[in-house]
Amino acid sequence: MSSEKILIVDDDKEIIDFMEFNLKSEGYSVLKAYNGKEALQLVEKNEVHLIVLDIMMPELDGMEVCRRVRMTKNIPIIILSAKSSEVDKVVGLSTGADDYIVKPFSNMEFIARIKAQLRRYIYLNDNCKQKSIDSLIMVSGLEINKETFKVKVYEKEINLTKTEYEIVLLMAENPNRVFPLEEIFERVWKEKYFLGNNTVMVHIARIREKIEDNPREPKIIKTVWGVGYKIED
Repeated sequence: MSSEKILIVDDDKEIIDFMEFNLKSEGYSVLKAYNGKEALQLVEKNEVHLIVLDIMMPELDGMEVCRRVRMTKNIPIIILSAKSSEVDKVVGLSTGADDYIVKPFSNMEFIARIKAQLRRYIYLNDNCKQKSIDSLIMVSGLEINKETFKVKVYEKEINLTKTEYEIVLLMAENPNRVFPLEEIFERVWKEKYFLGNNTVMVHIARIREKIEDNPREPKIIKTVWGVGYKIED
């Protein structure tokens, strides 16, 4: 059984009834609107996954409804029209619609277009969600977004320099692993470490000032004496 909710908008009750019957036969939930104003109200109040939208309607025409929906939503919109010229199709699609069906249309074509748009919409949304999940690191109270380079500690955003960010990211991507000073230096600064270089320790101290409640008793970046530093998961 499909869980997608489809809004059909047309001032012709017979066409509405035809579309509703066929969509429900495929397992879709259906919302109905008979004018543009009512359509916008339903989009505002409901989670709609696709809109089938007639052009010629009272209150607001389909083109204006499409423009307004596109200001806040990226859901698929299929325009219905009795006009079949290439110019009419271009105008319809340029308002933000994803597809254009010419009346009269067969049930087979109608359902095929619906399923194609929903597949594309669901696929793109799932990919975006997965990308967001993959780009987010959460460990030991830290939240690092690798796409935006933002770092939060217990929901509070922290401003780190580029070098500080790279140090924290290195350890957060490898929780529980202890990183010696020389490895941190060589991986972040891309230079050969030399004995007596306290650059890493200075940066760790600065980072702790920003992310720890008590830098003298750190709970996020921990020191492993005689070895280096780590972040535990």
